[in-house]
Amino acid sequence: MPELPEVETIANGVDVRVRGQRIVQAWCCSHPQPFKTPAARQAKGLEGRAILWVHRTGKHIVCELGGPSSQSGDHPAAQWVVHLGMTGRLLVTTPDAPVAPHTHARLSLSGGKELRFVDPRRFGRLEFRDLSGKAGFSAQGAEPLTIAAEEFAALFHPRRLSIKAALLNQALLAGVGNIYADESLFRAGIRPRKSSSRLTRAELERLRAALLQVLKDAIRLGGSSVSDYVDAEGMHGFFQLEHCVYLRTGLPCRRCATPIKRILVAGRGTHYCPKCQR
Repeated sequence: MPELPEVETIANGVDVRVRGQRIVQAWCCSHPQPFKTPAARQAKGLEGRAILWVHRTGKHIVCELGGPSSQSGDHPAAQWVVHLGMTGRLLVTTPDAPVAPHTHARLSLSGGKELRFVDPRRFGRLEFRDLSGKAGFSAQGAEPLTIAAEEFAALFHPRRLSIKAALLNQALLAGVGNIYADESLFRAGIRPRKSSSRLTRAELERLRAALLQVLKDAIRLGGSSVSDYVDAEGMHGFFQLEHCVYLRTGLPCRRCATPIKRILVAGRGTHYCPKCQR
């Protein structure tokens, strides 16, 4: 599943390419799985609205939309919320580009481009929110890129569960998944099974700093393409080339040459260095 850096990369790429354009026509497929809002109502709600800007919230892409075509203004009146699921892609392309199998939504834009949602496994979700009768979308957990040291410590120190499981809890921290939990724990030198409640303030701050740096590095390199992930133009990311532990089972640690181990934590494959992480 795309995590924070991948979703941030896609959201930024879509924003650059579609901001200010109007949705001339919206088409949604007949499969019910991708739609939290019924497909016909979603298409009707989207048509005629201007895309004010696009941003990431947690692991979701949020398109802030203006009012219907008869209205103007820069204040969002609606939102199109995209969750990529396991294999979802949000692509900006030309109308004459081949339509990929499993394309579930196509938005024709006033600038001559199309915004397409493609999802082979149909675990992604699309939602239209009319903000006149509903609050705007917000993530449940804290934002990892801006969380302060005190808030981070207050979230994790009281938890009697492994720090890896705590990092994956979207109610605590929004957007962090398996890749970046493993990589940040390695940089912080912390074992993934160590209880959150046993971490000192110094260790928690080291982890927060490591997580922030890992996420920033991954965003700079366009995310990690370890499976289906591509950006808004269909290009792969490069941060997978920088992975120190994730999916490197049996390979030598980049710091100490000890073979990387794989274990299960909270039901997830977890990678770590038994020498560098204590």
